[in-house]
Amino acid sequence: MKQSVERVQTGVRLEKRLLKVLKSIAEYKDMSLGDLLEGIALHAFEGKLPFEGKTLDDIAQLKKIYGLDLTAADSHNLQEDQS
Repeated sequence: MKQSVERVQTGVRLEKRLLKVLKSIAEYKDMSLGDLLEGIALHAFEGKLPFEGKTLDDIAQLKKIYGLDLTAADSHNLQEDQS
């Protein structure tokens, strides 16, 4: 059963390489970036993993392609480059 929702436009700043990987995953899954982010958040809120199997392998490859070396451990230690 489809859920009716109200969506709002938002401006969110994300790390550049992370955004490239997220956009690529969304494209690969034939969904919008917003839909992908909603799905990731809803899974996380329930303590569930949003990806598994081949998708995780694909994400690892995309991280290599875009030079994304950040991990979950880095999430609270990111500082924007002021140069």
